[in-house]
Parts: sequence; structure tokens; C-alpha cells
Amino acid sequence: MERLEDLEAFIAVVEQGGLTAAARRLDRRVQAVSRSLASLEKSLGIELVQRTTRRSTPSEAGLAFYRRVKPALEEIAEARLEAADNRLEPSGLLRIGAPVLFAPVYLVPLVAEFMKRYPKVDVELKLSDRFVDFAEEELDLAIRIGHLPDSDLKAKRLGELRRVTFGAPGYFARCGRPQHPADLKDHACILRTVDRRPGTWTFQIEGKPYSIQVSGSFSADTMKAIYAAATHELGIGFSPLWQIRDLVEEGKVELILTSFEPPPVPVHIIWPPGRSPLAKTRIFKDYLVEHWQDIGLA
Repeated sequence: MERLEDLEAFIAVVEQGGLTAAARRLDRRVQAVSRSLASLEKSLGIELVQRTTRRSTPSEAGLAFYRRVKPALEEIAEARLEAADNRLEPSGLLRIGAPVLFAPVYLVPLVAEFMKRYPKVDVELKLSDRFVDFAEEELDLAIRIGHLPDSDLKAKRLGELRRVTFGAPGYFARCGRPQHPADLKDHACILRTVDRRPGTWTFQIEGKPYSIQVSGSFSADTMKAIYAAATHELGIGFSPLWQIRDLVEEGKVELILTSFEPPPVPVHIIWPPGRSPLAKTRIFKDYLVEHWQDIGLA
């Protein structure tokens, strides 16, 4: 039967990358951590950690064992405190997935305040615009913009985000300002080449979705390039409002066709099904829901 302190030593070695750092985190002697690791490997009959003079790295079997044991140890720690009728202070590493452009501007400020309130929590952001696999990425929760695919993930709606049409004041002074989506056929529109249908923009006309075919002489595969092109008066763009809010506030671009905007896009916080989320995950989720309006995306 593996001792809890041996499992804790193994987890610390994997996460800290060496015996000395693991001993420091556990406030134990290096020799004690080494004995715990050796005892665990002997009990299991496999090498869990490959050791060198500079670094200790998990073997393939060790990494698989770590992924199974880590959540169990966290639950044991939480259960111990709950059984003693103590209020658990969240601690440990919290892995959060989020969209690439969204996280630095809007999520990181909330994370910073959360970490000040709960200093025992470490946070790792994993940024991606694709719908990531929770097990593969080892995420505790994620923020996703857009309609969710059918899955067994748990989700809570945080809010919704506008999609807008915009251009530079200089472009409108030179080429006129569209009053209806149909007017876009007479204007240079900036297309995102990686979209599923780059030349098709969707609006809402008389309460119904309506697709408009647009075109222009400049296109790009990133939104940053599209925003730069719009501010340099190369044409009209179509984008989530949160991505260009600073350009609007600085007067570099102006919104048009606001009465024809398509329905806003939902934003959710999602997490894996099954066992109840650990304290760090549950408390951050509640914190994010409580403070969502503070980031000013409405």
C-alpha cells in the first residue's frame, strides 16, 4: 500500500523538476524525498522518474501515473479539511484555457485580482482559439466565445458579445457611409481569408438573419492585420466589438450599421463533467461569474 507522503513526494518531484526543489516545497530533507520516491517505485515495480544530476523528469508510465494520482491527492486534501469542518482556502495550480486575443486584455486582470485574494493559487493560462480537449490539455476550466458544440461538458453562460461593422473616419469621408448592409457591395471590404466563408457577412434585417456578399482588394489571415488595414483607410471591417473597443474609443474607427447587427455571440465558462470541481476551480468559477460585468464588455 503506497503511503500518502510517498505519493506527495512523487507529485512534487514531477512538478518541480528535481529532488531539491521538491524537498523545498514539501519542507522535507532531500534524502527523505528520494527515499519516498524509491519506495513508491519499488512498490509499483516501475520507474516513475528518470533522474540525472541536473533534472528529474517523469517516465512515460510516470506521467500517466501523475495524471491519475494528482486529482486524487487534491481531493484527499480537500476531504481532510472538510471532514474537520474547516473552510478550505483554495490552493494549487489552476489551469485555464481561453481565446488568444481575449485573455491578455480581459481575463488576466480578473486573474490578477483573484490571485491577490487567494495567494496560495498558482495560475497557468493555455491560450487557443480552437475547442480544446480538457484531458489532453489538462485544463481545469476554460472560457469559450461562440456557440458550444454538443458535448457532456458542464457550462455556465457569462454573457454575450456584439459583432460590428466598422471603418476609419477618413475612409467614410472619401467613400461615403453605408446606411444599409446592401450598400456594402459598393464599398471596399476587408476579408479574413481563414474564415469558412470569407466573402459572406451576416446581418439581421427585419428580425431575420441575412447574408451579404462583400469583396475588396485587401485581405488577411489575422484580425490584427485587418484592424491595421481598416485604420489605414483600406476599407470596412467586420469583427467582435471587444477586439476593436480601444480603436473605437480612440476615434480611429467608427461603427456603422449598428441597427443591423447580427445576434450577439454567447460566452461560456466550461469545465469537465463527473466529479465535483476542486475548491480552486469552484471558487474561481464563482469569482468570474460575479465579476464578469467588471471587464466592461457589454
